[in-house]
This record gives sequence, structure tokens and C-alpha cells, in this order.
Amino acid sequence: MARTGRQSLGHSLGEIWPLFPGLFLLLVVFALPLAGMLPESFVDADGVGAHRYREIVSDSYYLTVLARSFWLSLVATLICLVLGYPVAYTLVRLTPEGWKRVVYMIVIAPLFTSAVIRAMAWLVILGRQGIVNDALLSIGLIDVPIRLLYTNTAVIIGLVYIMIPFMVLTIAAVLENVNSTLEEAARDLGAAPLVAFWKVTFPLTLPGVFAGSFLVFALCLSSYVTPALLGGGRNKVVAMLIFEQFMRNFNWPLGAALSCVLLFITLLIIWGYNRALARNVVGGRTGREAML
Repeated sequence: MARTGRQSLGHSLGEIWPLFPGLFLLLVVFALPLAGMLPESFVDADGVGAHRYREIVSDSYYLTVLARSFWLSLVATLICLVLGYPVAYTLVRLTPEGWKRVVYMIVIAPLFTSAVIRAMAWLVILGRQGIVNDALLSIGLIDVPIRLLYTNTAVIIGLVYIMIPFMVLTIAAVLENVNSTLEEAARDLGAAPLVAFWKVTFPLTLPGVFAGSFLVFALCLSSYVTPALLGGGRNKVVAMLIFEQFMRNFNWPLGAALSCVLLFITLLIIWGYNRALARNVVGGRTGREAML
């Protein structure tokens, strides 16, 4: 029995040992700095305590910044989902095999450019003398240039442009594993194309929808460059606030507390995503068992 247990343990370690370098890197680069930041948020000139957390909860300014960050991230995520799903579906189901590689390269090409450069490009596009205002003036929709830059709308546009490849690639990866003959069978049985998609294909791609939405939301929530450039510093988000506390005000306890709050919220989102995914998997499994 003991030999069998040791053999089983050795076999298990032999299977997972390639993960050790990555786990070590995550521990050193991510876990240890986060573990050091948590105590920092409880220590300040007034002593040890949750003073900074009470300040964040009681001050309407911090609550407004958090609410704005969540709102911008949620709107950008929903827009990415609405625009990204048709692109992913077209890429997987409607694009000829010979052109798929080209379309994939078009989707991921913006990721090879720095987010700073892409955000700066939108400064030119959305400016008063930019392409958008010139086009609206030329067709007579407006008489004078409208203010697009340094608004929440500009921030959302920039976030959607930068984050939509992540949504498309995540959903496309799941769609690649969904058998297209299931939707064809539903059509053969009399279902309309839209009904067949909604009843058959879309439920099977929910893991990709959840994963893409979580990924985009988390990236938007922690984004600094795009809101800073396109928002002009007027409408702050939590990432900008954390940067200011650390690098400008040198208020490390408050910056650490804000970082911990953002991390805690992100962990809650991960927990909710896992719960929703598990419920979807269990529901799908139960539905298949009922059909059998």
C-alpha cells in the first residue's frame, strides 16, 4: 500500500512538474508583492488600523471614482460583447478556411502596437479638427465641431477599440470547438436560422462569452493609459487614483488600500464567473442527460 501511494504521488508530480517554473514566477512576481501590499494598507502615521479603508468607504469622492470605473468598464465590456460576438462567429463559421489565418492576423494586429500609441491615435481622430468632426461637418449633421475628447464617451471608445480583440479571440476559441452540424440539424428540423443559433450555438458558447466578458472587464477596470489620455485627467478612474497616491502624493497606505479594494473586487468577479460557468456546465450536462 505504501509503495503504491508513493508511486501514485511520484506519478502525479511527474505530470505537474512542468508547472513549477510558472508557479514560482507567479509567486515571486505577483503573490509576494500583493502579500506585502496588504499590511502596508493598514499602517500609517496614525498607527495600525483600517483608517484608510474607512476613508475610502466614507468619502464620496473615492466612491464616485469607483462607481465611474465600474460603469465605464461595464459599458465597454457590453459593447465589446455586442460587436465582438458577430465578428467571432463570422470568423469561425463564415470565413473560408484559406482566409481564416488572414482574418485572425487582422484581429490581433492591433495588439502588436502599444496601447499608448493607439490611444494617441484616438486623440487625433476625436479632436475638434479630427476625422469625426470633419466628417460630421461635411455631411451637415453639425454646424460647429463638437467636444468628443476628454469625455466618458471618448474613454469608452478607446477601451472598446483596445479590448475588443480579447473578446473576439476568446469567443472564437470556444466556437471552434462547437460542432457546426448541431445548428444545421436544428435548421433541418424546421428551426429558423436565428432560432437555431439562439437555442443551439449560443448556449454552447456561453463559457467563451463569460471568459471574454470577465477578461475585458478586468482589463478595463485596471486600465490606466486610455482613461488618462482620452479622459484628460478630468474624469478619474481607480487606476489613475492609485497611481497618483503612489507616485505623486506618496501616500502609500492609501494607494495600497485602494489597490487591495480593486483586487478584492476583481476576486469577487472571478468567483462570480466561476459560479456562473459551473452552473452553465451543470445545467448543460443536466439538459443533455434529460435528452438522452
